[in-house]
Amino acid sequence: MTDSVLALDIGGTKVAGGLVDRSGGVRRAVRVATPTGDAERTWRAVVDVVEQVLAGEPVAGVGIACAGPVDAAAGTASPINVPAWRGFPLRDRVSALLPGVPVELAGDGACMALGEHWLGAGRGSRFMVGLVVSTGVGGGLVLGGRPFGGRTGNAGHIGHVVVEPDGADCTCGGRGCAETVAGGPRMVAWARRQGWQGPEHADAAHLAAAALSGEELPRAAFERAGRAVGLAIAATAALCDLDLAVVGGGVAQAGELLFEPIRRTIATHSGLSFVDGLRVEPARLGGQAGLVGAAALVLQS
Repeated sequence: MTDSVLALDIGGTKVAGGLVDRSGGVRRAVRVATPTGDAERTWRAVVDVVEQVLAGEPVAGVGIACAGPVDAAAGTASPINVPAWRGFPLRDRVSALLPGVPVELAGDGACMALGEHWLGAGRGSRFMVGLVVSTGVGGGLVLGGRPFGGRTGNAGHIGHVVVEPDGADCTCGGRGCAETVAGGPRMVAWARRQGWQGPEHADAAHLAAAALSGEELPRAAFERAGRAVGLAIAATAALCDLDLAVVGGGVAQAGELLFEPIRRTIATHSGLSFVDGLRVEPARLGGQAGLVGAAALVLQS
């Protein structure tokens, strides 16, 4: 009987898979770009990744991290950044590929948090939020040392905490969410509206490089993003009585450009004694956090 678990991490830009052992080691990892178009084309990419990762090897289970919202009870996914999937029966489809093998599904932010709690910056914490600050802003909660998904599996989706009540429209249908300020493309778009003359296809990495070279508008974009993330963390910490926030994702690779305003904002907006000791740490597992957390859905169940 194998001890390996198939882990999948599905989002708007990539479909990743890997075999994860009981110690959290990832091997035979495969990553492809998420196709645009109809639902079946996206599904075909998932099948291709599964076949490449497994290569005929049996597994003890499958853990799936998917961009949300998800419905963990129904096993469906409706990712905001994968428009072709609405109520897509992801768990049943994967189960049909591997009959008799247990399959678990959770949001990608929840899996990032679970992975960091198991093997990354969250080790030893019992009450933490994990955040992915990238194209969007996702997150997940670990409460009492265990993942907390809430009623549908979407608890901890911190990117949709409102930080600007009169702010920009969000892809979720709301307004002024943290994601509208701190998502990488939103940061670049804001800087351009203020007059930044960056490269034509600039992303958050270009913005960070410009900020580090001393350009004022890119630095202001990171200041805004850090404040938005800090406000969302402060609200979540007060609500859930947290001791730690772990922040990862592409935008977080900018380091103190983002972390300094996050910590400063939390200090300003967290006056309650039980929030006073909240720590903010950079994620340690990088791009493997989602796979490790997805595997943990099975290995720690």
